[in-house]
Amino acid sequence: MERLQKHMAHCGVASRRKCEELIAEGRVRVNGITVTEAGIKIDPYNDRVEVDGETISPSEKRVYVMLNKPEGYVSTARDQFGRPTVLDLVKEIKERVYPVGRLDYDSGGLLLLTNDGELTYGLTHPRHGVAKTYIATVVGRPTSREINRIKRGVPLDGRITSPADIELVKRTNKDSVYRVIIHEGRNRQVRRMFEKIGYTVISLKRIAIGSLELGPLPSGKWRFLKESEVRGLFKIIKL
Repeated sequence: MERLQKHMAHCGVASRRKCEELIAEGRVRVNGITVTEAGIKIDPYNDRVEVDGETISPSEKRVYVMLNKPEGYVSTARDQFGRPTVLDLVKEIKERVYPVGRLDYDSGGLLLLTNDGELTYGLTHPRHGVAKTYIATVVGRPTSREINRIKRGVPLDGRITSPADIELVKRTNKDSVYRVIIHEGRNRQVRRMFEKIGYTVISLKRIAIGSLELGPLPSGKWRFLKESEVRGLFKIIKL
């Protein structure tokens, strides 16, 4: 037996959190009966599950992709303004995949795509606090006291951010480059944290998620994850 939302995620419908929303909206039927409670258990081999009238079944193949996202692409399947999306960069992949979390339109670096809703759920759920590492170039030369404010946490959207790890990489006459590690995924979080202390981020690149590093993968290119890398991600979220 398996929880309904977990089965839906395994079938590649969406992340587990999104599947819970679909159930609550009354868009899911089990053996012809509409259900609105995500916690019910089903037999994935004998029960018939439909989403929006279409029967779903487990995806034949799990796909895990690392993309070095360039700036100028949105991290969604479609964009209402017609901007290019990250899916335009992985058209060779036959399976339907979707981004794990997001990277801002004007940010680049490591983005995962998969059809494994369970992994997506685990990596994006706040309670797991998965570390995400960025290289941020900031206009100016923040003082140690100012950087310590970010390390301790700054108010965003009425809540204090979790403590961040920040290390100075190098400085020029005009800019400062930092390695920043956060454990949350708030909208434009790194940029907004620096804005709180009076500085503008002019370049932001994600270089790692947990222990998974972007490495030498060129901008705009992708590759499948190794089995050991996939196991490492599941280990992080304890699944």
